[in-house]
Amino acid sequence: MDKIIFLDRDGVINKDLNGYVTAWPEFEFLPNVLEAIKRLSELGFKVVVVSNQAGVAKGYYTAETLARITAQMLETVRAAGGRIFSVHYCTHRDEDDCICRKPKTGLFKQALAGISVNLKETFFVGDNERDIEAGKKMGCRTILVLSGITKTKADVYNFKHRPDFIADDLWDAVERIIAKGKGSNDGKEKTGFNISA
Repeated sequence: MDKIIFLDRDGVINKDLNGYVTAWPEFEFLPNVLEAIKRLSELGFKVVVVSNQAGVAKGYYTAETLARITAQMLETVRAAGGRIFSVHYCTHRDEDDCICRKPKTGLFKQALAGISVNLKETFFVGDNERDIEAGKKMGCRTILVLSGITKTKADVYNFKHRPDFIADDLWDAVERIIAKGKGSNDGKEKTGFNISA
């Protein structure tokens, strides 16, 4: 059975701009993220990114631009010794009422096609309540990081959907996951990524 860790993108992997990353020069890895992904890869986790990217539907950037940003993100992670198994985006707006925009679970189901996984032993790391709600709907264990939209533990008191754990950032989240004794798989990387449009 595979060991998966789901990650949101903006606010978990890269700095959240309180807007949209519209070009690669705007993409800034958060501190220790490359090291955290490398560590997960070395432990045999399949790292899967699931991210809402409504900027495409809103016209802030194109699907082709998103593809270029993603390709460079994947290459930078590889060069640092880590691997991202697959990336799945929803490019719809809330009003499109799609099945893939978090907190709906379509991106997760897309990512898990052909994969055998115990969701009760799978973590989803996100930076806002929408992520936590999506993870709980999927039956995952959830970790909220304070490196993105949510800045303090006090903010969580206003959440309807509470995370299982709170961490400072992805590195801290990885420490918590490792402490729970999560294990190994071959970690081989899928080629490319999927955009739900």
